[in-house]
Amino acid sequence: MANTCLQLTGFLVSLLGWVGLIIATATNEWVVTCKYGMNTCKKMDELGSKGLWAECVISTALYHCISLNQILELPAYIQTSRALMITASMLGLPAAALLLVSMPCVNLGGEGQSAKNKQALLGGALTLIVALCGIISTVWFPIGAHQEQALMSFGFSLYAGWVGAAFSLLGGCMIVCCSLESPAPYADSGRFYYSKHGQSNPTSPSSTNHAKSAHV
Repeated sequence: MANTCLQLTGFLVSLLGWVGLIIATATNEWVVTCKYGMNTCKKMDELGSKGLWAECVISTALYHCISLNQILELPAYIQTSRALMITASMLGLPAAALLLVSMPCVNLGGEGQSAKNKQALLGGALTLIVALCGIISTVWFPIGAHQEQALMSFGFSLYAGWVGAAFSLLGGCMIVCCSLESPAPYADSGRFYYSKHGQSNPTSPSSTNHAKSAHV
């Protein structure tokens, strides 16, 4: 029962992490940039934000974004973060499907516990890959943005990516730990006991013949 509850908790946590990574991928407020000091930019109303897909200008009267369509001209950190976040978003779907069918309450075609453990183990491994992609992207992107332009603060999208990657890592670890099969400790000893017991019971042919001759 405890193992089932832990597996279900890991599934829900990893699902929330996947949703967080999708939100981070789809939105563009990863970092808040400024050409001057933060106070100066706030007074001049020239704050900007940058994400995977667009670079925006944030002001009280204007919110304008420029799409980053020049793929070959983009910095390496943006291209790599895009690829990793798309990979994480796509791998999250089969991972969630495998974890769902591996739940003890779901029975498809009379699958045994061993098959469910393998499905859960594969789903947990995919979830860990999703978490790894999210961690690399959300760490590398602000470092690259800071080196290219003055980075002032982190945006909502980056926080969503950090939370999503952490939840995916936690959920994947929980599922993998629950799916490891423990070998039966008494299987071999019981087999050895019965074989040894069986060898001591049969009477030898010589003793049987000797009893028959003594009776005659």
